Parts: sequence; C-alpha cells; structure tokens
Amino acid sequence: MGAIVAILVSKLLRRAEAEGRVGVHCLETTPRATVGGLPAPEPAASDSSEDQMTPEEAAAQKREERLRKFRELHLKRNEARKLNHQEVVEEDKRLKLPTNWEAKKARLEWELKVEEKKKECLAKGEDYERVKLLEISAEDAERFERKKKKKNPDLGFSDYAAAQLRQYQRLTRQIKPDLEQYEKLKEESGEEFYPTSNSLLHGTHVPCKEGVDRMVSDLEKQIQKREKYSRRRPYNDDADIDYINERNAKFNKKAERFYGKYTAEIKQNLERGTAV
Repeated sequence: MGAIVAILVSKLLRRAEAEGRVGVHCLETTPRATVGGLPAPEPAASDSSEDQMTPEEAAAQKREERLRKFRELHLKRNEARKLNHQEVVEEDKRLKLPTNWEAKKARLEWELKVEEKKKECLAKGEDYERVKLLEISAEDAERFERKKKKKNPDLGFSDYAAAQLRQYQRLTRQIKPDLEQYEKLKEESGEEFYPTSNSLLHGTHVPCKEGVDRMVSDLEKQIQKREKYSRRRPYNDDADIDYINERNAKFNKKAERFYGKYTAEIKQNLERGTAV
C-alpha cells in the first residue's frame, strides 16, 4: 500500500513539473514513510551536548550555577547594607536638627531668592516693588495687605513680657542670614556645630566686627527712639476732677506721684470734713 502511494505521488509531481506549476526544488526522490496512509512524524532531534555530557561535568555545571547565584546574593546583601547605613546616618542628622528646621530652611531659601531678584532688578535699573507687584494678582495683594495689617499690631503697653516679645520679633525680622559665614562656621566647628547635651560652647564664639557694629547701631537707634517716646496714659472718667486745665492736671499728677503718700491722710480728712 505504501509503495502504491509513493508511485502515485511521484507521478503527480512529474505531471505538475511538466505543466510548470511546481519547481524542481519541490521534487522528493525519497518517499517518506507513512502510517495508515499519512506521513509519519519526523523523529525529534536529540541534544547531542546533553548526551555527550558526563555526570561529573553536569555536577560541575550545577555547582558553578549555584556559586554564581550565591555571589549575586552576596553583592545584593552588601548593597542593602550600604544603603541601610546611609539611611541611618541621614536619619541621625535629621534627628539632631531643630524641630522647625525645614520651615526655617525654606524661609531662608525664599529670602535668598528675593535678594537675588532685587540684585537682578537693580542691575537692570528696574524697581523691585513694581516687578513684584506685576507677578501678584489683585486678590493676593489685598490678602497680603490685610495680613500685614493684622501682623504684630501695636495694642499699647499691657505687660513687660508682651513688650519684650514684640521687641524680639522686631529684631529677628531685621536679621539677614549670611550663608557664606554659616558654611564657614560649619566647616570650622565640625561635629560641634550641632551641639548636644554634653557640648560646652560657652566662650568659644567670637563675634565679627561687622556684627558688633550692627549691634551698636541698633542699640543707638533704640536709645534715640526711647527718648522721643511718651507712653500714652488712658483717661479715667471716674477719677476726681481736681484741675482747671490740662496743664494743671499734669502738675497735680506729678505732685501726687511724689507727695501723694505724705498727703493721703490730709486729703481724707478734707473729704470727710474732719480736718483741724
């Protein structure tokens, strides 16, 4: 049966070649084996390298593969250890910084950008305030103005603690950071730049001449302002009227301040009508 099928296939191929429908390269001189009238499947190609490999070579190859994986794991462990150490160092630095360090740093960076913008406008001959207002909308400008009016308002004298706080806030707003001097001190101090509970910094800092001059000029301005200042005294409607004009009222207050404790009994006797 297989020989008959092979003969028929050979005749069909010759007829197709004669008619020009099939090329010469399609001819098969050797018929394939058939199973039940169908072509038999080709035998799978065996891996010659695996057949030729001995058990010792296979074991050596597995051992080399395991050693390679072990080296990769070792490198990954070292890399993870290095990254963990870096994170620990960074976290320790963050813990040593003040609690509001991020806000202060952002504020200083913003002030530095403002100073650079002012220098740029000065070099171009432009007014910084006008340039800044061109970048701000009307709503933001009104909000900033309202916030500026509410910030640190002068409510008069209440107590010395409030006056001291107001003075401290005014002085701190005048401070302009010198980042170059800051970095210089940081390099000179080293680890002592971030003090701990065991650090002893008393007497180690020597202020520069510019800082001393700035402090002296500020103190002189405070003295001049204090000389011109006169504290406003509230008017008491319930107080006794013992004056005839404003000048006489000031004189009576001054006399009361100096001699009030000596004349208190005489005044009480006059009010009761029991004076001798």
